[in-house]
This record gives sequence, C-alpha cells and structure tokens, in this order.
Amino acid sequence: MKIHSNILKSVLLAGLMQGALTSCVDLEEAPKSFVSSDQFFKTQADAVAAVNAIYFRLNSTGQTPYHVLFSTGMDMMSDDVQPGPGATNADVRSQSVLSHSSTGLRVREIWQQHYDAINRANIAIDRIPTVNMDETLRTRLILEAKFLRALYYFNLVRLYGDVPLVLHETTTLTPEDLYVERTPSEQVYQQIIQDLTDAHGLPNDTFGSGVKYTAADAGRATGGAARSLLAKVYLTRYDYANAIAKSSEVIEGPFGYGLFANYAQVFLPANKNGIEHIFSAQFEANADSHGNNQAMRSAPTGIPGLNGNFAEQPMPAVYGLYSAKDKRRDVTFITSIVSPANGQTYQLTTKDPVTGATRPNPHFNKWWDPAQAGNLAQSAANVPILRFSDVLLINAEAINEKDGPTAAAYASYNKVRQRAGLDDLTKGLTQAQFRDSLRVDRRLEFVFEYSRWFDLIRYKPLSGADSYLIKSLHAAGKTNASEKHYLYPLPQQELDNNPKLQGHQNPGW
Repeated sequence: MKIHSNILKSVLLAGLMQGALTSCVDLEEAPKSFVSSDQFFKTQADAVAAVNAIYFRLNSTGQTPYHVLFSTGMDMMSDDVQPGPGATNADVRSQSVLSHSSTGLRVREIWQQHYDAINRANIAIDRIPTVNMDETLRTRLILEAKFLRALYYFNLVRLYGDVPLVLHETTTLTPEDLYVERTPSEQVYQQIIQDLTDAHGLPNDTFGSGVKYTAADAGRATGGAARSLLAKVYLTRYDYANAIAKSSEVIEGPFGYGLFANYAQVFLPANKNGIEHIFSAQFEANADSHGNNQAMRSAPTGIPGLNGNFAEQPMPAVYGLYSAKDKRRDVTFITSIVSPANGQTYQLTTKDPVTGATRPNPHFNKWWDPAQAGNLAQSAANVPILRFSDVLLINAEAINEKDGPTAAAYASYNKVRQRAGLDDLTKGLTQAQFRDSLRVDRRLEFVFEYSRWFDLIRYKPLSGADSYLIKSLHAAGKTNASEKHYLYPLPQQELDNNPKLQGHQNPGW
C-alpha cells in the first residue's frame, strides 16, 4: 500500500479532539477543554482528520500496538523474544515468562488502546455521513474506518476471546451505554468479516494504474489490504476454502503486489510502502518525534555514538533456526555493528551460561534506519502489518489444510523460499510434513514483526493431543506456559468497573 505520512501530520484529533474521540456525553454543561463531536464534524477536513486519528492509534508515541506495545505485551511471551538488559519494567519481565495476571499493565493497555481506537472508528462511521462533503471521499473515509475497526477487533478477539462488541459512538453516561457484556467471538468475527467485505470498495494499489490515492496519502487502507486481512481472518477461523479464495484474489488480482528481490529491502525506510507492503504502520524520522524507537530498543548498549538500550533480545535458539544460506538471517539479526562515532566494528558477543565460552550475541535489526544511526529512536522504518509474503503463505497453508500439498500450495510457498535463498520444497511431502515446514518458514519470515504469538495460539486445533503453544514455549524454557495462555485474561480493572463483565473472566485466570 502506497500511502505516506500525511496521516501523521493530521492527528489534531489526538489532542484538540480528544473529547470527541472518547465520547460526546449528555452532561448539563459541556466541558470547555475539548471539542465535542457535534461541534467538530462540520467540514470535509474534519472528516479526514477524524479518520486519520484512527490510524494514529496504530503507532502513536509511547507504547501503542504497532509501536513497542505488541512487543512488551505479546511478542515477549513467545519463543522468539525476551526482555533484554534495557527492559527493566517488572510487569514486562513477568509477562515474558507467562507469570502475569489480570492486573498486568500490558494486558490492560492493549485492551484499552484497542477500544479507544474502535470508539474513534465508531464516531467517524456515525458522524461522517452528516458532513457536507465530496461523496466519493465520504464513502472512502467510512470504508477506511471500517477496515481499521475490523483490524482492532481482530486483534482483540484473538487475544481475549469473547469481547464487548460496540459499533456506535457512546453518547451518554447511562449504564445501558457504558456497560456492555461480552459478545460471543463468532458474532465478533461476523462483524469483522462484514467490515472487511465492505472495505473491498476502497481504492486498490495498482502502482500508478488508476490509483485514486495520491502520494500524499501513503499509508491508507486499500481494497487489496481489506482482502488480505480478510484472508488472514478466514485462516484464523480455519475456513480454508474462503482463505484460499480471498488470498488468491490478492495474488492473482489487479493489485500489483509482489516480493522485493532482496529481503533487506522490505525494512529499509527508502523502500517503505513499496511493492510488498500491503498495509503498514507509518513512521517518520524527526516528524514530531514519531520515529520507530524499536530500533533503539533492539540495538546494543556501550557502542560509541549509538543510543541503543537492548530492551528487546532474541531468544537464544531462534538465530540458530536459520540455515547459513538463508538470506533472512543476516537481515533479521546483526552480530557486529559499526560505531557511527569512530567507525570501528564491534563484535556482539556474550558468555555461554553453560560452557562459559564466548559466543555471538545476536541483536534484532529489522527496524534499523541507516540515516538515523546516531539517534535510533527516530528510525523511519515502517512496521508492516500485512506483507505480500504473508498472503502467499496464507494461501499455501490454507490449500494444504484443505486439500493437502498440491502444486498450487508448493508454488505459493516456494516463492517465499526462493526469495530467502533456499531450495524449493520438492513434491512428495505429506500434509503434516508440509505443515511443519511452513510453520518454521512463517516464523523465520516474520520474526520480530508481532506475528509469532498470533500463530502460536492459532495452531491449537491443528496440533492433535499435543499443544503446539505449550510444547514450543516449554522447549524455549518458558515452563509457566499452560492451556490458559491461549487467551489473555480480561483486565481486572474492566471487570471491577463493568458489572456486566464481573464473573466472566477467561478460564484459568
């Protein structure tokens, strides 16, 4: 998706419009410190700003879903990531070994930030139809809001299971409006599917052939993004026929997506919103401090001129999963680094806790911005939420689960392997062998892209009597992992504040 960062420059709703974003309530006297949604939605510019504010919730400053929060609150629970020396928050370190609880800060932040974004989307969907504006733009903005609402609900239902389904702006402080019970996940998924089906009507990425977006719009949801996300929704629901159909639409359709020839190109800021990027969280260097500071958090400490704090650290085994010929390894990780201050190369090593021998100490490298080596918190590297390689692997997985490893499944899968510099899988694998191989390649393709935990919990019914999640985490030394971890606990604060949630905590919590 080609869309750029004017989204980042139109976020007045995150401050000036905060009252309209949380709700317009029927108080006797409107507070003077915010603009209500009734007052705000007057012009076309207001409508654009309202939708931009929904995007802003993806990765606004601080810890937000696609800006650190999904690392400290989710990825660190997986077998890929652990807290490094710079991660000193006790709540994060507890969550990383799966000893967290319903009172955990990250458990609550993920819930609250997603519902704040959903409320912003609901306000836009409800209010934009009342604005006197260009009809084509009105339709597009409403569909963008529906796409984003679907994405936020998709994250929530995967993490928490049954969640309150709220589809309209909260306009009063009555208990009927404020207190909402959990909605069965099936109903939540049906709404996600409906929103994404509606969002098929968004403009498509065709790389200059009939695009209705301009370069200044880079970062916005498209018809291709809606179809891609819907394919992932269907795969998550084990609806393989629809996952095949929808991923095939993206692969074979007029969207123009493809793979970068070099895996490194996926993450370099110079290539952001390129041929492989279907939907990404947008970052800019020195744009009101809206850089991607995951680059700083994964970089080493003690290197002259480098402000790394090594808060995100690879789990010991994941680096060794890559073969020496896998081109993804030396893009995903570094084992040495050049100081921007003195030009010297520093080897990144550590002592093996068992043998005492010195060994390489890999650090994550995906969010590195060569132009910001001295100020890594201002990395302009985007965070891909949907990449074309994901669609190819969705297609291959769904075909294999439905029909076994057909020629079409091999074709989609091998495109990803070829770009990684690996040999094609040869025909003759059993369904189980194909599945196991693809699971490994999904992991290697998307390390540190907030994907692994979602995959671990998605594999549950395909694992037979043995839990893939529990086996994988126990093998990584995270022996607290148990059946309850397929779902997050509902935040205790929400249970305390909402009578309709009390007594409805997830099993085991």
